[in-house]
Amino acid sequence: MDEAGSSASGGGFRPGVDSLDEPPNSRIFLVISKYTPESVLRERFSPFGDIQDIWVVRDKHTKESKGIAFVKFARSSQACRAMEEMHGQCLGPNDTKPIKVFIAQSRSSGSHRDVEDEELTRIFVMIPKSYTEEDLREKFKVYGDIEYCSIIKNKVTGESKGLGYVRYLKPSQAAQAIENCDRSFRAILAEPKNKASESSEQDYYSNMRQEALGHEPRVNMFPFEQQSEFSSFDKNDSRGQEAISKRLSVVSRVPFTEEQLFSIFDIVPGLEYCEVQRDPYSNYGHGVVQYFNVASAIYAKYKLHGFQYPPGNRIGVSFIDDGSNATEKMATQMVAAQLASMVWNNPSQQQFMQFGGSSGSQLPQIQTDVVLPSCKKKAPAETPVKERLFIVFNPHPLPLDVLEDIFCRFGNLIEVYLVSGKNVGYAKYADRISANDAIATLHGKILNGVRLKVMLADSPREESNKRQRTY
Repeated sequence: MDEAGSSASGGGFRPGVDSLDEPPNSRIFLVISKYTPESVLRERFSPFGDIQDIWVVRDKHTKESKGIAFVKFARSSQACRAMEEMHGQCLGPNDTKPIKVFIAQSRSSGSHRDVEDEELTRIFVMIPKSYTEEDLREKFKVYGDIEYCSIIKNKVTGESKGLGYVRYLKPSQAAQAIENCDRSFRAILAEPKNKASESSEQDYYSNMRQEALGHEPRVNMFPFEQQSEFSSFDKNDSRGQEAISKRLSVVSRVPFTEEQLFSIFDIVPGLEYCEVQRDPYSNYGHGVVQYFNVASAIYAKYKLHGFQYPPGNRIGVSFIDDGSNATEKMATQMVAAQLASMVWNNPSQQQFMQFGGSSGSQLPQIQTDVVLPSCKKKAPAETPVKERLFIVFNPHPLPLDVLEDIFCRFGNLIEVYLVSGKNVGYAKYADRISANDAIATLHGKILNGVRLKVMLADSPREESNKRQRTY
C-alpha cells in the first residue's frame, strides 16, 4: 500500500480528490494501532454502510503504518453513526488500546469533529411562516431525539421569517434529517453559533491570505445562463410570472462566508438579514438574503444577479416567494428599476438613494454584535496627539463617516482617516485610555461586514518628525 492510499477492494468506487468531501462529513478519521490491517478496518466498519475507500497513512520511506487511517462512506449519516458507535472501542480481542474516531476535516474546515460538536448536530431549515416550534418539532422528530427547535423571527414585529433551527442529540440524527426530509425544507447543517466570534491574530492573517490567494478565476465552470434558476433579469421584462419578495436566494460555484455575502449585498440600502447555508450535496455556496422592503430586494436582484465574485465566478440571485401582494410587487418593481437605472448610471447620485427611508441626513447605520458606547464629541483638531491607532480592514475599508462614528464613541478622538488605495487607516486620540478602549472593543470584530484589526501605530513623537500627510 503506497502513500496515496489503498484502493477499495472488491471493485468498490474510489472517490477522487475533488469528491473526498462529497457529501460533506462522509469521511472518518481514525487513530489506530500501527499493526491494524486494512482488512480489520473494513470488517469492523462495513456494518455502518457502503464503504467507498479505506486509506491507511504510511511512511514514505519505510511504508510502515503511522497509526492513522481514513474511511470514506457513501453517506454522511453512515460516517456519523460509525463515529458514534466505534469511538473508544477496541478493534480486536488482542487490542488493548481503544481507537479514536472523528469526522475528518474538510478542506474548508479547521479541525476534525467529534460526537459533541454542535456543527454536526444543528440543522438550518426553510419553513412556512405559519409554522410554530411544535410544528417544526413534529416534522423532524421522526429522525431522532431533538434537543431544541427555534424559529427565526423579526425582532420588531415578532413574525416568523420562514427560517428555523433543529438541534439533535446525535450527529447521525441530523444527517438522517438532511438526507431524508422533504426537499422543500432545504435542510442543511447550520453555521456554528460562534462563527463570527473573534479569532486569533494568526487566524485573521490566515483568512486574509486565503482570500487574497485562494480564489482562482473559474471560467465556464458554473454556466448560470443554462439554468432556469439563474435566467437573466431584464428590467424591461414582464415579471408577472415570477414571485417577487423581500427574500433572495444566492448561489455561487465558489463557497463564500457570511462576511463576504454581507459585504456584497450591503451595497444596497435596507439589508436586514443574511445567512450562509451549507449544502450537503455540493460544494457550492448557498445563502439567503432578506431586505426590509421589496424595492431593495428587487434592486439587489437586478444589480447583483450575474455579478462576478471572485472574478470569473458569477453568482446567481433569485427571489424566494413570501406570498406578498402581486399588485404591490409590480408597482414597486417599476419604481425600483427606474431608480436603479438612474442611480447606477450616475454614481454621484447614489448617496440620495434610500429605499424605504426618509430623505435628508441620517447617522451612519452600523451593523455589528459589538456593544458600542454612545457617541461622544470629537476633540478639537489642534489638540496634541497622545496615541495613534493603525487600522486594517478586511475585505475593504469602511466609509469615513462610519469610521468617525465608531471611533469617536471612546472619547477624545481628534481625527480618523484612510490611506488612499489601501485597506488601512489611522485614528488619532488625545487620550491614551480612549485609544486603548478602542483597541479592546474593536480589534478583531466585524462591523458592517468588515473585520477590523486595530493596533497601536507610531508614537506621537515619531509622528511629529515625519512629513505631514496630505491624504
